[in-house]
Amino acid sequence: MKNMKTRYMGIELENPIIAGASNMVNDIDKLKAAEENGAAAIIYKSLFEEQVQLERYQMDESLSQYDDLHAEMITMHPNIEHAGPQEHLLNLKRAKENLSIPLIASLNAINSDTWVEYAKQLAETGVDGLEINFYKTPTDFNRSSEDVEKDQVAILKEIKKNIQIPVSVKLSSDYSNILSMVKKLDDAGADAFVLFNSFFQPDIDINDEKHVKTFSLSKEGDYRQSLRYAGILHDNIKADICSSRGIFTGEDVIKLLLAGSSTVQVVSTLYENGLNHLSKMLKDIDKWMAAKNYDSLDDFRGKLSKKKLSGDPFVYKRAQYVDLILHSEEIFSHPRR
Repeated sequence: MKNMKTRYMGIELENPIIAGASNMVNDIDKLKAAEENGAAAIIYKSLFEEQVQLERYQMDESLSQYDDLHAEMITMHPNIEHAGPQEHLLNLKRAKENLSIPLIASLNAINSDTWVEYAKQLAETGVDGLEINFYKTPTDFNRSSEDVEKDQVAILKEIKKNIQIPVSVKLSSDYSNILSMVKKLDDAGADAFVLFNSFFQPDIDINDEKHVKTFSLSKEGDYRQSLRYAGILHDNIKADICSSRGIFTGEDVIKLLLAGSSTVQVVSTLYENGLNHLSKMLKDIDKWMAAKNYDSLDDFRGKLSKKKLSGDPFVYKRAQYVDLILHSEEIFSHPRR
């Protein structure tokens, strides 16, 4: 097999395919299966501060529901406190002990102090890196985008000060200028960026007239926005670029490497095709590299990035949209994926 070694967050990986965060990590056997099928690294599912807070509230509510039932009685239960993130940390440590490939923790917190405290606790489990997930839905009409960005940059700086392992930042594409935000975080010391987050969106059942929970996997082709920004960012920032969302095949991985990504994260394709699909993706990349006479990823990574393009400098800009409108007949002459 061709040399597919790459570096991500300063960590050497055997290939560019990372198994992204999902509930599959609850099962050690599935983690080991991902490793056996060629995953270069695994992102452990996120520690969500909101979940910890909700569990703590539910426990307190359950323990106190019969308080003061009788005049002589204050409570039926001893003074018990929620363990916080301890269960998550124990499971994470156990996963690390069972894997030989890099394991990267993921964190989504709310408060500045908690971001740093949880980051320190995650780092102490022995994981190889930390992915901080700036997934937050705006709810304050009076808070400016500048304030949000300043807070996130400050959080990254504090985390970098307090832990020794590398830190990646997973971002939404919903910033006014994602390039500016990436540059600020890059200057603040981010070791890598994951582009982009795949959000869960609310839905409504019109028959019952209530909100319903939905679980929507990414679709094939959803990687294109990440491809655009990988192509623009390549060779313009110090941090590595990891593309995410809608990456299903070895061909998809090749496209993102050509644009400038160092690695990719896959989740939806593993749910749809199984963990053994990882080995097929790697074989397809190897076959393509052999056909093109490429000996390593460095031979072609970023070959089609904006910085290295000479024939079509507008391909990553809006001008491409205008060009497609003017040549729409060419779109329909090629099959879509």
